[in-house]
Amino acid sequence: MKPEDLYHTGIVVDDFEAALARMADAAGYRWCEEAAVEQTVWTPAGDEKVRIRFAYSMSEPRVEVIEAVPGTVWTASDSGLHHLGYWSEAVDRDLDRLVALGMEVEVKSVLPDGSSLFAYCRGVSGPRLELVSRALEPMMTTWFATGRRPFA
Repeated sequence: MKPEDLYHTGIVVDDFEAALARMADAAGYRWCEEAAVEQTVWTPAGDEKVRIRFAYSMSEPRVEVIEAVPGTVWTASDSGLHHLGYWSEAVDRDLDRLVALGMEVEVKSVLPDGSSLFAYCRGVSGPRLELVSRALEPMMTTWFATGRRPFA
């Protein structure tokens, strides 16, 4: 991981629509089309199916707003800052490095081949880190540029 791989800051909010509107009104954000996906993720307690609703800003610095999902890693924090998202050439390799540095894996999306598409890690202090496979970068870049979700 390198500082230049940071591509978004994620916040989790209880009122999704209000947060998007407030940030648009206050700071001029324009939002990509929102996404709502049902995702099975690995957690230390076992696999869990969650519905994640989120939107990215079209402008940089990129912000991701995620609707809170009670009882999961996606809950609102006092400051609103949930995570810093980094592109990763090899999510599992980078996870191993973060674990060796004392961080814990909270959740990850596991592909059929057993590799991870994305993952969240948390240390004893500081923000959570999200690693996202760079394989998603072309699709995400199109989404950011057009505002239209490139998947169903």
